[in-house]
Amino acid sequence: MNVIIANQQRDILAGLDIDIIKSINGEFDADEIVSMFKNFFFGRMIIDVTAIKDYQNVQNLQKISMNLDVEKIILLFPNTPEVSSSGFLSKIISMGYYNFTTNLEGLKYLLDHPNSYKDVAHIQQFNELSDTVVEKVISGNHILGIKNVTDHAGSTTLIYMLKKELENTFSMSVVALEVGRNDFAYFNEKNMFSIQPEQFAMELLKHKDADVILVDLNECEDDAACHDVLYLIEPTSIKLNKLMRKNRTIFEKLKGKKIVLNKSLLSNSDIMDFEYESKSKVYYNLPPVNERNRNNIFHGLLSKLGIVNVKENKEEKGKILGLFKF
Repeated sequence: MNVIIANQQRDILAGLDIDIIKSINGEFDADEIVSMFKNFFFGRMIIDVTAIKDYQNVQNLQKISMNLDVEKIILLFPNTPEVSSSGFLSKIISMGYYNFTTNLEGLKYLLDHPNSYKDVAHIQQFNELSDTVVEKVISGNHILGIKNVTDHAGSTTLIYMLKKELENTFSMSVVALEVGRNDFAYFNEKNMFSIQPEQFAMELLKHKDADVILVDLNECEDDAACHDVLYLIEPTSIKLNKLMRKNRTIFEKLKGKKIVLNKSLLSNSDIMDFEYESKSKVYYNLPPVNERNRNNIFHGLLSKLGIVNVKENKEEKGKILGLFKF
């Protein structure tokens, strides 16, 4: 017979077709859960971790693992970066939690096919490798991450153009990595690789001898190995208004980060207006460019990042008015 401890994810748990001997709902201290079930016999215990107060603190999960039969426990995690990182998962695996998921299908599978350590060992190995990458790779080359803020701000094409410019003009060895997507395949360009998040650390280590590694981070939350991360914004009215309606606090989150205006026709005065209205600082302004041609337009950005040593060329810029109009 099975026990269910539910809270915010009770709708997911309602989809299980299993025999239940006891079910509780709400938020509980780890000690309360231990007290309720320490002498209680059960076949499987499914815990919605949002039912554990301060579940992001692994010590609370450890209290449960030390007092209940952890091999019978399946953890249902919310799909959030805090509990899906390799570091967090590595810690709970060390406590003996081998069965965890974020969805109903995962729960059903684990009920019939519970994991052993060998099924989750790769997560710990990835976490250890990540530490190695940060320590060894970060000092050997320049790892530049690029991430879109507005929809389709051009990170993939920008990476392609930066790669070509660094190779052709500065004779540098460059590798580009795209995490969680497959758009690089359409460039038919060597040393541009589409990878999965769990391959990221290994690929960085594999290409540690490259002068520059460019990383498309749009589907990746882990940017710890990057020297710099550029946050791309296409500053057209429709893109900015759409961004602000979706997330009005986005510029608070970007405070202190390297904001790059891409495919931008803003004049210097427009950029000042943008900075005033968004209460942010623009790191660099890039105009639209033809991806088929070599462009020294990127030299100033690359120099500012410390990747190359050139003087920035002056650019002609157009003008767009009416930022953040609703």
